Amino acid sequence: MAFLTQEQLQTLGFKSLGKNVLLSDKAAVYGAQNISIGDNCRIDDFCIISAGAGGIILGRHVHIACYVSLIGHASIIIDDFAGLSGRTSVYSSSDDFSGDFLTGPTVSADFTNVKHAAVHIGKHVVIGAGTVILPGVEIGEGSAIGSMSLVSKSCKAFGVYTGVPARFAKRRNDKIMELELAFLASSK
Repeated sequence: MAFLTQEQLQTLGFKSLGKNVLLSDKAAVYGAQNISIGDNCRIDDFCIISAGAGGIILGRHVHIACYVSLIGHASIIIDDFAGLSGRTSVYSSSDDFSGDFLTGPTVSADFTNVKHAAVHIGKHVVIGAGTVILPGVEIGEGSAIGSMSLVSKSCKAFGVYTGVPARFAKRRNDKIMELELAFLASSK
């Protein structure tokens, strides 16, 4: 995997860009002026990062694995130490599928009913491969979402959620909070 150089990253015009950012040269970035990336983030091959007016904010030490999509007009915020596994899709916008409206970006907004709602993925959240996260969802700090889940409702902190739709399965250990402190102390 080849990553863009610091000079190449600067030419993309991000709203803000941290140190030690690794962005694959095979990732697609749209709306860079609305995207903030924190220190030590990594975005792998074939990701689509498409920010509307609400923007996309990645905290520090965030990993976005291959084929992940972050798409929408409303904000998408991913806090420190969060990770999204391959083929995860996060949407802050979604068409109305009722049949009462037309769908798609090629149709005038007069004929569509797109829902735009912010998505917030908390600190130390881990998202399993193939998961879909819909507009308006907040995933609480330290939660884990099992692979292939559909997250249509918010998830509380330090929970493990799985399924379609995603449901609470059990509590997740909060030892990661101590590990974060030890890691940060060792990085000084």
